[in-house]
Amino acid sequence: MPVRRLDPVLIDQIAAGEVIERPAAVVKELVENAIDAGARRVDVVVEKGGRRLIRVSDDGCGMGPADLALAIERHATSKLPEGRLDSIRTLGFRGEALPSIGAVARLTISSRPRAATRSAEEPRPEGTGQCEAAGHRIRVDAGRVEPVRPAAIAAGTRVEVEDLFHATPARLKFLKGDRAEAMAVSQVMRRLALARADIAFSLAGDYMTGFNLAGTSADSAGLARRVEAVVGAEFMENATCLEAMRDEIGISGLISLPTYHRATADGQYLFVNGRPVRDRLLIGALRAAYADTIVSDRHPSVVLFLTLDPERVDANVHPGKLEVRFRDSESVRGLLVRSIRDALAAEGHRVASRPSALLERFRVNETAPISALPGLGYRPQTYPPLPRNQPVEIPPPVWLRGGMAEAQRAFEAKADEPETLAIPPLGFARAQIAETYILAENAEGLVIIDQHAAHERLVYERLKRARAESTIARQMLLIPAVVTLDPSARDRLVAAAELLETLGLVIESFGGDAVLVREVPAALAHVDPAKLARETADTLAEWGGSESFEVRIDLVLKTFACHHSIRAGRKLRLEEMDALLREMEASPASAQCNHGRPTSVRLSAVDLAKLFGRR
Repeated sequence: MPVRRLDPVLIDQIAAGEVIERPAAVVKELVENAIDAGARRVDVVVEKGGRRLIRVSDDGCGMGPADLALAIERHATSKLPEGRLDSIRTLGFRGEALPSIGAVARLTISSRPRAATRSAEEPRPEGTGQCEAAGHRIRVDAGRVEPVRPAAIAAGTRVEVEDLFHATPARLKFLKGDRAEAMAVSQVMRRLALARADIAFSLAGDYMTGFNLAGTSADSAGLARRVEAVVGAEFMENATCLEAMRDEIGISGLISLPTYHRATADGQYLFVNGRPVRDRLLIGALRAAYADTIVSDRHPSVVLFLTLDPERVDANVHPGKLEVRFRDSESVRGLLVRSIRDALAAEGHRVASRPSALLERFRVNETAPISALPGLGYRPQTYPPLPRNQPVEIPPPVWLRGGMAEAQRAFEAKADEPETLAIPPLGFARAQIAETYILAENAEGLVIIDQHAAHERLVYERLKRARAESTIARQMLLIPAVVTLDPSARDRLVAAAELLETLGLVIESFGGDAVLVREVPAALAHVDPAKLARETADTLAEWGGSESFEVRIDLVLKTFACHHSIRAGRKLRLEEMDALLREMEASPASAQCNHGRPTSVRLSAVDLAKLFGRR
């Protein structure tokens, strides 16, 4: 078959596949055009998930008949006045969206400029014969263009897309259901509404919860109102503000506490110079910033705005403009990771608070008879006596050694001076429940601490500090332990032997499927070396080959910390409980365990009063 030129309409349909892959992409392109046109209000309506109709109306600058005729031609745009791609300051710039939509759907654009934009000497399009400030309309059906005609419309632009992909049935077959497509449209609109809090947005249509957002101020207070309206009040209650600047790169916004996380990354809203993006560099930086505080299969929620000179970022790397490239990517990544970690550290021991849900868990059905309560019956004569076991004598725990012991003694020495004794944030231990939870009383009310989760975090932080200072002590085993493993687990341990030795675990190959454990970290001298080797091998299996060296080390240290931590079921003396609370207060990361769960729950005096119906 000889080489031939493709039909221009077919060329547009092929190109449309890169830009317009689903209704949500159409909405994104049209709303971005409205924002670039200086709109103060944008209204969007969709039917059947966007298959039947997408209508976007704005009160922007509008277009005259000549601009309307050019707008539906490929690579025609008003957004690159200097013809440069190295300083893009608008959301759109490629000149592909409108011709791509017109190639696969029925497109109608009606527009009226706010004021005359063309001089009297310039020729007008033949056949219009209308005043420049009048409204006009142009239609395109599967690439076939109709002449520009007069139309009655207020100042601004209205774009209607009907029967999307009717000209390319193959693409139509790959769309999801109407509900799923509507949800994708809603997500796109939420991102754009967050990008410009000063613009009013409305969304209505089938299978979605629409919204009508009034424009607000562009300052931090206005952004907070928009975030609460779009992302939700629960996020605002469990988020902290972030603002940082370095090397003329600024970052600001809101990030969730480590204990407030989601199963998906849908709650991550990232913007670069006002452009919503799903950039791999930024997502990777988020993962690194939260690596120590959130379990691997959970995701934080963030609303973050990155600002920098447009000449330092390339937005022309993806047809949908969803990815960007930074001239100095390491500076961007470093600033994002460091600023997030600093903001979380500044929050101290604050954890995600959902008091209403927590209180509901405590409530009982006040109308039900006592005998109907699950697990209870009114048989006082059969109740067993309260346990009278006294805490066993145990050696001083590791957290009482060194500086923490001195801090504890200094704190206790002030007990004779009540006028100078301040109640610490986590209060004083009063009791231990189920040999798992510590009950403490502070100035606000009751604090419940998970002793294993809290101590595991403290040990992990201590091991990280020791590793950074190259001071992890090792304990040689009197009789080296021979551990038999499956071949893959053995190979993982042997391959990582050099790394593990720097962490205090010395392992050698012992022939066959066995390894020899010669030394263990001194802090784990009491741990079964065979169990430690097997669980370390399991941890190494989680690497997957893509994690950085630092992440791999941290994964192993988390395994060590789990072995060294006090377990549920261990009785503690009050002084040991108080010592644990004091070290938690001295460790900013102790608000959550290594898996992202809270280590403590606080109930204020008001919460307790509500539980008993006093409020």
